[in-house]
Amino acid sequence: MNPQFKYSTRRSFLVASGLGLAGFPFSSPVLAAPKAEPASSGGKAKSTILFFLCGGASHIDMWDMKPSAPAEYRGPFQPIATSAPGVRLSEHLPLLAKEAHRIAVVNSVSGTVNTNDHHAGFYYQLTGHVPDLSFRTLGNNRTPFPDDWPFVGTVVGAKRPRTGPLPNAITLPHKPDMAPYTRPGQFAARIGVEHDPLYLQGNLDKPLEFRAPSLSLEGGVTPARLADRVTMRNMLDAAKRDFDAKARSGRWGRLQDRALSLLTAAGTMDAFNVAGETVAVRERYGSTVNGMSLLLARRLVEAGVPYITVFWMGNEKVADKCKSGGGWDTHGNNFNCLKENLLPEFDRGFSALVSDLADRGLLDSTLLHVTSEMGRMPKIGDPRSGGVGGAGRDHWTHCLSVVLAGGGIRGGQTYGTSDRRAEYPADRKVTPAEIAATVYHAMGINDLEFRDREARPYSLLADAEPIRELF
Repeated sequence: MNPQFKYSTRRSFLVASGLGLAGFPFSSPVLAAPKAEPASSGGKAKSTILFFLCGGASHIDMWDMKPSAPAEYRGPFQPIATSAPGVRLSEHLPLLAKEAHRIAVVNSVSGTVNTNDHHAGFYYQLTGHVPDLSFRTLGNNRTPFPDDWPFVGTVVGAKRPRTGPLPNAITLPHKPDMAPYTRPGQFAARIGVEHDPLYLQGNLDKPLEFRAPSLSLEGGVTPARLADRVTMRNMLDAAKRDFDAKARSGRWGRLQDRALSLLTAAGTMDAFNVAGETVAVRERYGSTVNGMSLLLARRLVEAGVPYITVFWMGNEKVADKCKSGGGWDTHGNNFNCLKENLLPEFDRGFSALVSDLADRGLLDSTLLHVTSEMGRMPKIGDPRSGGVGGAGRDHWTHCLSVVLAGGGIRGGQTYGTSDRRAEYPADRKVTPAEIAATVYHAMGINDLEFRDREARPYSLLADAEPIRELF
């Protein structure tokens, strides 16, 4: 391999730049390329931004407040009026309350999984498919499998035609979670590794910096030098030999072309440059890696990327305070962590995204989707963090809330209800599969048929229907 073209490892080049693999061999079980659907085939959304609150955001303290529930359930937060008569939010979401006429809150999502834990909840929410038995038997050792159901974002990317050098699915500011516990559900899996997202890495301490690690050329290599396709292919072929010798040449050729187009396109790195935004715009979103990730997501919408995922990046500085990984997994001190850390950052960044897209005339053509792998247990007190005195909330996949906006969604509404303690859906119960179908519907993707390696057709969501009343 040419020593002037350096990257950390050959594997990191292909995984981090979204060119495939995600830890899989090239002999993925599905080899037939999916048929791209024209963008005009249905809903109003040209792009989707998924904002995933890693850890399990507390639905009862944010979206589905129960002020009349017993004290051991409702907690100290109060609901407040918003710009929409039908929507009431937590008092600690005052900025988003002003944008409530643009959002729809679904309070009746049943995401029950057989482990009531992160890996399975993550998979269910991102793919729309109930986790199989391996999630129970393997627990956190359940790594991504090549025949997993695909992430909704990769399906959108596969079905939409490419319109520029950037991939159709981009994920930032990190890949949950650190190896070897990488979470299943965020990859293309059975529809083909060439549809995996491009991963951009953010930095808690330098929130303006985003990079695709292997798209950073080193050692004097320039885009002009990479324009020599023969040289580029030779370098990639050297990397290929480290991987599955059974790889099909057609798939590898597509990965080569994708690498070259990303590395040589003039606007690739410019699209990631949030520092180019004005100070006023950056301050509007908040000077954190999560706020800047949402701002970058807006830039990627403007660049024509169909699906952008922002996985909330936790801050280890609050991990001990919240008995968590620094994100939304608030096993202890739930209310102070929400009030002082999580909700202010979320409120500022997400409300800015909603209003910024609206101001730019982009909200109608951009679907916003906020979810998490689970809600939190409505009854206060996790035994693992001191019980009632620890003021935490444990995992709870049986009921959670999902927020949608833009992309043809009718704002200012609440859909479905939970019971009086926010423990289980009570009215208009929906599943993650129906949420996934709603995203596809908003994006105008009606054909969810793919073919396996024997060219046999199968449907991704055969029995799920979109929630049409939201539109």
